Amino acid sequence: MRSSDLPKGVHRVRRKVSAGYKYHFYAWRGGPKFWEDMARTPRVPDFFHAFAASTSKPERHAYLVAQLVDEFLSSDAMPPKARSREDVELWVKRFQVEFGEDPVAMFEEPASRAEFNAWRKRWIHSPKQYDMAGTHAVKLLNWAVSEGRIKEHHCNRLKKLYSSNRSEIVWTPADIEAFKKVAPGWVQRILLLGCETGLRVSDLVQVRVDHFEDTRSGKRLRFKTGKRGRVAYIPVTTGLAELVEATPAGQETLLVSQLGHHLSARWASNQITKWRREAKIPPWEDGREKTLADTRGTAATRLLNADLSLRQIATLMGWSVRYASQVIEIYARVSPDESDEVSRKLERAKQQENLR
Repeated sequence: MRSSDLPKGVHRVRRKVSAGYKYHFYAWRGGPKFWEDMARTPRVPDFFHAFAASTSKPERHAYLVAQLVDEFLSSDAMPPKARSREDVELWVKRFQVEFGEDPVAMFEEPASRAEFNAWRKRWIHSPKQYDMAGTHAVKLLNWAVSEGRIKEHHCNRLKKLYSSNRSEIVWTPADIEAFKKVAPGWVQRILLLGCETGLRVSDLVQVRVDHFEDTRSGKRLRFKTGKRGRVAYIPVTTGLAELVEATPAGQETLLVSQLGHHLSARWASNQITKWRREAKIPPWEDGREKTLADTRGTAATRLLNADLSLRQIATLMGWSVRYASQVIEIYARVSPDESDEVSRKLERAKQQENLR
């Protein structure tokens, strides 16, 4: 389609929707959006009227946050990975709902920081969401500055509440048994696969039956991780072998929904949270609730019991050898049913690694 089929300067962006593609039209590249249509080249009079209205340069205070968000979502500032794009879009659209009718210039005023903080306090109950609200909204405002939409903003250097270091949190055998008593079978499989492999949540939902291969000593899971792109070789523990054996014939991935559909990482995590609350599993010592991502400490101990060295465990988990040792020590401390055997194996592993 020739560019002359559109008014001069119009920038067209295609976005995939359930019905096919929808086209977004901007008065110029980086300019205001004035039209959306399923047609690639609209011919209705209202399209041209909207374009004419959008090309008159707006007053500075008429440039609203709603318009800024639309431009940002269509810009090259958006991350390339689908999951990251979803996170950014979720939070900047929430920001748009709150401030969409306000001029972007308001964030040049120091008093705007108080309004910004009042907005993100809606998620104060969840430190991670509280921090994400601020992080993505500041990313939007930084982009506005870099694109010359505003001169500056006063929402930088925000205080964060969430601690990303959760590797010391573990699911104990008692936790797992309590969970299994209330959670449906397909949800139990999510937790057990995490506890037996230590894979990140985004990787867990991708594990397929054909990722398992025979070795001279048994079986192993051969899986290319999504975050670092490394190939992980994970021995098949007794629990993992039972999980694979119980997978119905013809089911490609180990984890599916109740209706047999593919699981997203977010949905899998949400189900663990939902049924953990039903099971009344106690929080960690510092009050933090256990999540699906916290199965990695449990998995480290499973792998030690499968005779992996501390160095091998550390490589799989992305930890240091010393830290892997510390996490397993924590597991032994809070899991009295397994503490003696775990402690003995850990001591032998330490001696092999000369960790003192």
